[in-house]
Order: sequence, then structure tokens, then C-alpha cells
Amino acid sequence: MIIAELAIFPTSEGASVSRYVREVIKIIEQSGLNHETGGMSTTIESPDLASIFRVIEEADRKLVEMKAKRIHVDLRIDHRLDKEASIHSKLASLGLKK
Repeated sequence: MIIAELAIFPTSEGASVSRYVREVIKIIEQSGLNHETGGMSTTIESPDLASIFRVIEEADRKLVEMKAKRIHVDLRIDHRLDKEASIHSKLASLGLKK
């Protein structure tokens, strides 16, 4: 399982970008991938990189359609091959989920 942390938002549209972020979250929700949205980013579980990049491409396309002039993307990926990992298992290892 691949676990990715994603933040994508315009940097050209003023102090508040919440309307753009809401649209990105809709795309993530429609992807069918397990995810958890936090205050600064969304963590996504995916069986492969292609699914994550598909979400990023769709989100970028939506922001372009919304006339964003500059788009910032932060992406961190944990691709474990030695054992199954999930958002839940990572939080449980820290004692944050039961």
C-alpha cells in the first residue's frame, strides 16, 4: 500500500483559498481511495502511484478551470514494500488510534 500526503492549492488567489480546496477534496472523495483530510493536507491510501497521480492531475485541472494563475502542490509518498501499511496502522503505531 502507498500512503501519500497531498496539499494542492492556488497561491495566486488571495488570502483565502477554501473554495478551491473544497473542490480538490471533492475530487479526492470521488476517487474512491481511502483518505483523511486534516487542517493542512490530505492523507491518501492507494494501491499504486498511478491512482495518486490521477487524483493530482484531476485536481490540477479543476484549479485551472477555476482560473487559478499559480498552483502549489506538496506531495510526500511512503511506499512500503516490506509490509502492509495504512493510515490506520501508522496512527496506531503512535498510539493515536485503537
